[in-house]
Amino acid sequence: MIKQAHIKPSYANAKKRSKEEVKVLTDAYIMNNELSKIGINKKYHIITYGCQANERDSETISAILEDMSFTKTDNMENADLILLNTCAIRENAHNKVFGMLGRIKHLKESKPNIITCLCGCMAQEEAVVNEIEEKYKWMDVVFGTHNIHNLPKLISEAIDGNELVIEVFSKEGDVVENLPVRRDNKYKAYVNIMYGCDKFCTYCIVPYTRGKQRSRKVEDILCEVNKLVKDGYKEVTLLGQNVNAYGKDLKDGVTFDKLLEEVAKTNIERVRFVTSHPWDFTDEMIRIIRDYKNVMPYVHLPVQSGSDKILKLMGRRYTKESYLDLALKIREMIPNVSLTTDIIVGFPGETEEDFNETLDVVEKCKYDSAFTFIYSPRENTPAAKMNDPIPLSVKQERLQRLNEIVNKYALINNEKLVGQVVPVLIEGESQKGKGLYAGYTDTMKLTNVKCDKEDIGKIINVKITEAKTWSLNGEKE
Repeated sequence: MIKQAHIKPSYANAKKRSKEEVKVLTDAYIMNNELSKIGINKKYHIITYGCQANERDSETISAILEDMSFTKTDNMENADLILLNTCAIRENAHNKVFGMLGRIKHLKESKPNIITCLCGCMAQEEAVVNEIEEKYKWMDVVFGTHNIHNLPKLISEAIDGNELVIEVFSKEGDVVENLPVRRDNKYKAYVNIMYGCDKFCTYCIVPYTRGKQRSRKVEDILCEVNKLVKDGYKEVTLLGQNVNAYGKDLKDGVTFDKLLEEVAKTNIERVRFVTSHPWDFTDEMIRIIRDYKNVMPYVHLPVQSGSDKILKLMGRRYTKESYLDLALKIREMIPNVSLTTDIIVGFPGETEEDFNETLDVVEKCKYDSAFTFIYSPRENTPAAKMNDPIPLSVKQERLQRLNEIVNKYALINNEKLVGQVVPVLIEGESQKGKGLYAGYTDTMKLTNVKCDKEDIGKIINVKITEAKTWSLNGEKE
């Protein structure tokens, strides 16, 4: 028998979009005296897969668990509660999670009272939850992306009932404010500006797992940023599945360029944002990045493919020509900008000619780096139903050719910085040797620096002495 909280995901409901106004919930998170004592003398361990949105969710989950008196441990074997915050973007992420569940089951044999939770985008998939019910009944809690604030109640129900508790809502979603947060970094912070996505690219499962596009109010975002400034943070990254569509669902007329400008005016030392969709990227956004010194000259602009035929099949709503016009305009208007992208290889129907169009885009844009992937079909997305005759060996060979060109330009762009002095936010000790500390330039390049321990948490000037494909070496000026 399954416990009362038994709400399972539905693909049919997840894809629905209405014109109903998004609710802003300010008091949905409930922590009473009884719930706050559940974790006394107990430890928790969170494993996070996937994107920055998941990392930010895990920071809220950590804070909720600590409100329940759990303490954090970095050693899973010492934990009394293990939580997997999952990603559904590719099959590889699925495999990692189910592999980890196998490890946890083995651990649970010697520690039967371990509470095991699974959340995130995988939890929003019907097939995943069905498999958990069938093969992983020993688990305790499965919840989705819409009800993180309900976690204390769900853990309490699982403990009291000694049964698997499932609560996954497939809905358009709300905006839930006033949730606690335990930041993983003392100097850089993620700030959600919106949730969900309405683009429905044919290969992507995110609109089904994260709900419809819904923006936070400007005042709530600025309140969070101002508090981070007061707390001594140096950098914020504004998060959304498609940040430059921010505000389209609000009635106050505030668009992303206006929000970006308002965040810059808080005088936080560094502002970044991810991720952008080429369709919504405006000239005003480019101007603000150029004109505000604290808005970093770094733009992540996913192209996915250089073929107009494939872009249309993907539902991307732009052409190769319009993308190139935008990318080259960004390069022209923002001095020293770092431009990165995402590229999918082997999308159903991709011919050699289509692939060569993608290589042509890379040659013209000369990206500073790129996240490149072989297409991975996601269940119930339109692309998963497309005929895919391309052998895996061909996809692998194309990926290798693509990566060779990406790596070439990554190194060329990094070599241009040798001898230059650039600002680097030092975050901690480097893994590359004693006396070295690691941080990121304004253009988002990992840099190993000879400096002092006292420089951690500071933005310092660094002279670049060596360039590698994916990192830089330098010395404090």
